[in-house]
Amino acid sequence: MSGNGVVKKVADAAAKAGKAIDWDGLAKLLVSEEARKEFATLRRTFEDVNHQLQTKFSQEPQPIDWEYYRKGIGSKVVDMYKEAYESIEIPKYVDTVTPQYKPKFDALLVEMKEAEKASLKESERIEKEIAEMKEMKKKISTMTADEYFAKHPELKQKFDDEIRNDYWGY
Repeated sequence: MSGNGVVKKVADAAAKAGKAIDWDGLAKLLVSEEARKEFATLRRTFEDVNHQLQTKFSQEPQPIDWEYYRKGIGSKVVDMYKEAYESIEIPKYVDTVTPQYKPKFDALLVEMKEAEKASLKESERIEKEIAEMKEMKKKISTMTADEYFAKHPELKQKFDDEIRNDYWGY
């Protein structure tokens, strides 16, 4: 594969990656105005680079018109350059890094998904607890002990046990 073929593959991969990114979804996650500005700059830069890859590097190069140069320079020098040009062999890139790190990356992705699930579960629990605290805050000044113990039976059991065992905290 020629060097240009590799560049074309890179350009195609960049185009696919650009389409796979949920820019609007990511933008919704940003909180501060500064973060939004930085994100917009990142997106513009990504699109500029992607556009350059699609236009500049995805085209086949113009073939060299050796006859044109033979007329102006002389055939001996041109033949020497043509021979040198044709003898250039661009080595094919062999990826030895990805196979090493792909399993580690996949394991991290799984770990990240699990951490995300745990985080969402914990967020739900905390949100529920916050809602309960807000409710409690509203009612605390008029709440009776029976109402409180109805919501927290474990505390009622603890106090009843202490009273039954004649333990008064001193």
